[in-house]
Amino acid sequence: MTDTSAASAKQTRTRRSYNWRVVDIVVAALIAVAGGVIFWAWSQGANLVSVPLNAVYPPLTGLYAGGWMIPAVLGMLIIRKPGAAVFCETVAATGELIMGSQYGASVLFSGFLQGLGAELVFAAFIYKKFNLPVSLLAGAGAGLFCGLNDSFLPWGWNIAYEAADKLAYIAFTTVSGAVIAGGLSWIATRGLARTGVLSSFASRKAATEPVFS
Repeated sequence: MTDTSAASAKQTRTRRSYNWRVVDIVVAALIAVAGGVIFWAWSQGANLVSVPLNAVYPPLTGLYAGGWMIPAVLGMLIIRKPGAAVFCETVAATGELIMGSQYGASVLFSGFLQGLGAELVFAAFIYKKFNLPVSLLAGAGAGLFCGLNDSFLPWGWNIAYEAADKLAYIAFTTVSGAVIAGGLSWIATRGLARTGVLSSFASRKAATEPVFS
């Protein structure tokens, strides 16, 4: 095979690796459905956590936000194909809405934005890096978009905050997204890979992949 033919074949394999298979769609949907349940439960917990945090400093409630971003990072770490973060996060938000979200239909756009925040980070690495630093950055991206959504869009629940408090809230949601969504999703993916359930995915070797490279 000539060098040109070899390069062409390699490019073809690379393009095909980004095509979604039926198993990708099914597993992404399962992650999203599970995420919807997590969203609903997390929202119920928010009512309990927000009271003491509000009493100390209202923007601190942003530290609780990371749980709403798990499907975006976890979905991408498992599926490893363009669109996985947005798909899983948006469908999870849809599931929360169906189950009865206290935040109403705004959760759909919030879910999309949070998924987009994570998606952009993975896209920046051309969907080839899924180590711990990238996972943390993806969670932070989702958290950043969450904070911006809550602080500046018409339906944002803390839109009345002063500018300094909005910045603090955005910083807290970014940290929360990095630690809870990014860190925990990375750990969960490695754990799942050890069980063998990810054998059909590129993430099947996640448990032995380098942490930082």
